[in-house]
Amino acid sequence: MRLFIRVVETGNFSKAARAAGISQPTASKIVAGLEERLGAQLLNRSSRGLSLTEAGQRFYDGAVDVVDRVDEVEALVEGGEAAPSGIVRVALSPAFGRMMIVPHLPRFLARYPEVSIEFSVEQRYVNLIKNGIDLAIRIGPLADSTEIARRIGSTQYATVASPAYLARAGTPSSIEDLSRHACIAMMSRDVPRPWPFVAPHGDVEHVPMGPVRSNDAEYVRAAVLAGLGIGHNAGWLYARDVEAGLLVPLLETFRPAPFPISAV
Repeated sequence: MRLFIRVVETGNFSKAARAAGISQPTASKIVAGLEERLGAQLLNRSSRGLSLTEAGQRFYDGAVDVVDRVDEVEALVEGGEAAPSGIVRVALSPAFGRMMIVPHLPRFLARYPEVSIEFSVEQRYVNLIKNGIDLAIRIGPLADSTEIARRIGSTQYATVASPAYLARAGTPSSIEDLSRHACIAMMSRDVPRPWPFVAPHGDVEHVPMGPVRSNDAEYVRAAVLAGLGIGHNAGWLYARDVEAGLLVPLLETFRPAPFPISAV
């Protein structure tokens, strides 16, 4: 499990093998043996690199939890009864923190009552050392660096609109149709962030134009829920609204591949 986790987090058999003190062929054989024993393919292997299959994502999530629990039990034995304590300074984006992190804090703080959490809320990536940050939650591919990262999940882009908007403006059936619709833009450095899609002829981007735009994901979500236009953001932002029937998924056949969520 530890080796498989290293392979996933480094995206590379060679790096994972070096970290484990074994050869690259040995690491490949161990993971192949794991797949054979489970009767499931865990990794997609191609010239462009490695990616998790759906079964691989489930096994990775479970393996991380198991290994973390083993480490905690060992730490209790090795360190006596000393419990974690102190302040953990966490950098993350506003919407992701409020919607996806804070709801988990009651369980976390009940488990570690001597730990305090201080959130540094930023739309942009911050320098961890310069800003005294212990941990950052980052969404999307990570640049190579000396920072230590663990993949904690993944998400896909979701293109959505409210039933009221679609009743009024019609439902787009192609990427080109978006040019005739109000699109709620997420701003980055005063410029609308392009919407990525995968078309039959390759990757394409649509530059959103509409009556409302914001540099805050929750304002974009609120505008979409209010029927002001179409939204295109990370799927976690709209997941509960889609499940509740408040928003309708669009253009799902053009959705790009999932991208990672990492603790850095």
